[in-house]
Amino acid sequence: MDGALYAFVEDFQGEGVDQVLDRVVAYGLRGVTVAAASRQARDVTPHGASRLTLRRDGVHFPPPEDVFAGLRLVPPVQPGAGDRPLAELRRACDDRGLKLNGWTVFLHNATLGLADLDVTVRNCFGDRGSPADLCPSHPDVRAYAVALARAVARQGVDSVVAEALHFGTFSRGCQHERCFVDLGPMDAFLFGLCFCHHCMRRATDLGVKAEVAREECGRIVAGVLDGDPPAEGEVTRAALTAYAGPEVVAYARARSESVTSLVAEVSAAVTAEGAELTFLDATGAWKGYADGLPPAGLAAHDAWQLGVDLVALGDLVPSFAMPAYARDPQRVAEDLAAYRRSIGKNPELRAVLRPGVPDTDSAEQLDAKVRAAEEAGADAVDFYAYGLAPLSALDRIRCVGCDRT
Repeated sequence: MDGALYAFVEDFQGEGVDQVLDRVVAYGLRGVTVAAASRQARDVTPHGASRLTLRRDGVHFPPPEDVFAGLRLVPPVQPGAGDRPLAELRRACDDRGLKLNGWTVFLHNATLGLADLDVTVRNCFGDRGSPADLCPSHPDVRAYAVALARAVARQGVDSVVAEALHFGTFSRGCQHERCFVDLGPMDAFLFGLCFCHHCMRRATDLGVKAEVAREECGRIVAGVLDGDPPAEGEVTRAALTAYAGPEVVAYARARSESVTSLVAEVSAAVTAEGAELTFLDATGAWKGYADGLPPAGLAAHDAWQLGVDLVALGDLVPSFAMPAYARDPQRVAEDLAAYRRSIGKNPELRAVLRPGVPDTDSAEQLDAKVRAAEEAGADAVDFYAYGLAPLSALDRIRCVGCDRT
């Protein structure tokens, strides 16, 4: 089966490179997608050397000096990066005929954001909305993203898998948050829009009345914070137009220019280093992350909320990864089919599935979702993630397709 297993450097350090890669081969997969640049997290790691792993922001290799020379933002470096674990993995993958992909978190970095808050998103009230969310419109952030892409590609990976190379969501800000106000989905979306100087200038250049949009967002969100009833229903362009007005919708759509142009620059940088870019769109992940029961709107139709224009990116990016975090195989099929229609026929489309909770209860269910993804137009199916899933759940991967004739 054409697919890869997502994994963390700490998995290989704790269990051994040979043991992990031998399992990847036994599962019938053709590659491993390892976290080259990670973000802060506290993870339960059921079969790891540590049963609870604290992860930091930063890269698992020494940042090339020539790539980051003169830049304001330089990635933090993970402990042990000097031992060059990616180089060891490259050699071990070559010995087994496996591809090595560099999983890279781009614009979600609380360490950089807290050190320089002005590079983070700014909400309609002028507050810095989340120290972890770097703004795709900020020139220093854009230069950092291009340099990080080039640096990861230089580690000898076959592809750079780009996570968080777009705007974030209000609900995914800091690790510990308190909100005792009932915000509806549309209110949270408005609260999460970035109105920094760079975003507003880009929108204005596109003919949007950015200040009108900011004032309207502020009026609506302030009303809800003061006790007005929250908006009901899902975030759609039509519902948002009725709720907040056409200028707010125009402003939200204008954000795609920042994301599209940045992704184009990153893809060109990766290609120049001899690798290719896989754009990982987080829309499918945040919709079904908690319980595998995503709401009605398909990921391809809601990607605009993150500033992602799939039609435009389909002409620029050679490969896409779509997390299909859903329990129902039919929903997986619908999400992948809509994604394929949006990006067109030429780019590679990789589905990302979770082999265990909360999405998958059995090998039969996982097989049904893999089958659904393939029939809907996916070229490959990847699995997330080695260190986070029990071995009993990972063993379901080897059963995929076993009973097919």
